[in-house]
Amino acid sequence: MENIRSRLIFGNKGDDVKLRKRKSQLYSKESESALHDGGLRVRVVVFCLVFRLINCVLVQTSFVPDEYWQALEVSHRMVFDYGYQTWEWTEGIRGYSYPLLFAFIYKILHFLSYDSVFLLIWLPRIIQALLAAFADVKFFFLIRTLQSPDVANWTFFCHLCSWFSWYCCTRTLTNSLETTLTYLALCYFPLPGSKQHSSNKYLTLVALAVVCRPTALIVWFPLLMYHFCQEENKLRIITHNYIPIGVVAVVMSTLIDCIFYEKLTLVQLNFLKFNIFHGVADFYGSHPWHWYLTQGFPVVMGTHLPLFLHGCTLAFKKYKVLLAAVVWTVIVYSFLPHKEFRFIYPVLPFCMVFCGISLASLKEWRRAAAFVLLLSNLTAALYTGLVHQRGTLDVMSHIQTLCDTSSSSTPPDVLFLMPCHSTPLYSHVHCPMKMRFLECPPDLGEEAYVDEADSFYDDPLLWLRKSFPYKSSLPTHLVLFDVLETEISVFLKGNNFVRTAEIFHTHFPEGRVGGSIFIYERH
Repeated sequence: MENIRSRLIFGNKGDDVKLRKRKSQLYSKESESALHDGGLRVRVVVFCLVFRLINCVLVQTSFVPDEYWQALEVSHRMVFDYGYQTWEWTEGIRGYSYPLLFAFIYKILHFLSYDSVFLLIWLPRIIQALLAAFADVKFFFLIRTLQSPDVANWTFFCHLCSWFSWYCCTRTLTNSLETTLTYLALCYFPLPGSKQHSSNKYLTLVALAVVCRPTALIVWFPLLMYHFCQEENKLRIITHNYIPIGVVAVVMSTLIDCIFYEKLTLVQLNFLKFNIFHGVADFYGSHPWHWYLTQGFPVVMGTHLPLFLHGCTLAFKKYKVLLAAVVWTVIVYSFLPHKEFRFIYPVLPFCMVFCGISLASLKEWRRAAAFVLLLSNLTAALYTGLVHQRGTLDVMSHIQTLCDTSSSSTPPDVLFLMPCHSTPLYSHVHCPMKMRFLECPPDLGEEAYVDEADSFYDDPLLWLRKSFPYKSSLPTHLVLFDVLETEISVFLKGNNFVRTAEIFHTHFPEGRVGGSIFIYERH
């Protein structure tokens, strides 16, 4: 009886030992799991950092003028007080928030006396690469919360394989930062199965993307509507999240713009007025309505396209909001006459979710499919990153050497006889030598409007003779594509211009853009 009473009061010592052992085993498993997760996180972080830095170094070509003229050129002028600003900045349709990021870096370099051309060019791109690597890590762990580890691995593989991401993500384009912010915002968006949803975090990131590039609102509109419809307390989400975050973002960006424009400037309204209502963007080219369906989207997706289409059939129900965002974005941009590949770059994060699900479902065929995906994208990434359209950057390295002769009796005077904005300018030279190019602002209703570039190409010889009636007014150097050489050869010979450099540009010359760039010097 005493023994039974003792067991009732104090319990069985054997059971106690078993309980402690079971707790110890559970704690040990939790510790192992935590260590494994911690180790995985470290490996993923290190891999992504190394991958994107290599990515950054292996992209040495130009894509579109905006990566310089809407970023680095503006930042250089903000810090060093010389340079050239395009018409968008005089009309107030571009915000200073994005260039301010690079201006801050330039200011630090200038303060430390480390403002070399090399650092001015590469440090902003390294910053973009580090941001892209951070987005890679967050995206990988998001997919692990939504899908099995196997699907997450294949989704991450698809994401890293994308040739277009490789080509764009480390460039100083507003589209690049917009896409990086989209990846990060998606990590906190209330997707089905998401465990790290945060309305404030994702809305703040979306607001930053819109400040960086107002058209980001097109991509996020279906997702914002989805979130609004899913919320039970709709008034609260409007008054506590949408309005406060939106107002703060607009006020902060407007304050920055007012400081640098030195007057009240509402960039978002000006952007809409010029590009949508006045159709100024059409001046830079227009495409048929179906361009994104027949060319734009297939090129951006590359060999991921079959996987995306297959993944849509497998995961349509679970991720229909992501598919709706892709379809909506393509449709809206199809209505705008001016179209570019980079405009739909921000939908790639959504597409990669479907690609990963598709690749993981192929079972015994997925390794073969992955090999084809890797090989095709690697080929495209290396060619476009190292070969295609590299001349317009390489030529600036040649021009930069003229800075050393700027104190000579005849200071350098460089004229670029190329389609306007073909090259960057002072951000890639970093000395106040005289440089000119053929300008091409759109017709903003000015009297006697003349597009200088079109006027030149209508009759190059006539334009040159009118512009330089005396030898004393001639530039010291001319930079031109090879396709123009024959047409102005009389002018070159008659004024003692001698070709001093030939620089490869592309294997696919088209129109006014040639396969090589020539530098001529006057003797």
